[in-house]
Amino acid sequence: MMKVITASILNIKQLIPLFDSYRVFYGQTSNPEAAYNFLKERLTNHDSVILLCLDDSEKGIGFTQLYPSFSSVSMQRTYILNDLFVAPEVRKKGVGEALMEHAKQFAIKSGSKGLTLETAIDNPAQKLYIKLGWKKDVQVNHYTWEV
Repeated sequence: MMKVITASILNIKQLIPLFDSYRVFYGQTSNPEAAYNFLKERLTNHDSVILLCLDDSEKGIGFTQLYPSFSSVSMQRTYILNDLFVAPEVRKKGVGEALMEHAKQFAIKSGSKGLTLETAIDNPAQKLYIKLGWKKDVQVNHYTWEV
């Protein structure tokens, strides 16, 4: 049995190992202290919404982080689904799907336009996105600029 909650500062200890593992997965050096500081700032300042999946023992087994943005054209809030991570030992057990579905429900309840995400071309999670009704945008190009 698992449950998905909206994380608060009280859940930071459950989030740190997941967030740190997520960053390591993307080639960053493990740094639990920096993960703590980053998550504490996001949660304290309400910069993002973090959905946390817990197992029966209240251990964090997955999370997704949503960052608010706005669409000027539709004049609505939208959310960027920036992070999605499921602990390796529980992959393919519905955790990712539960997190994605909760993110969709959150977007609906908050009256937002919807959710967007960016993913690597070879990310196998794309099968899940398609299964859950996400559509690949083929009409626009995305560009980035970095300092």
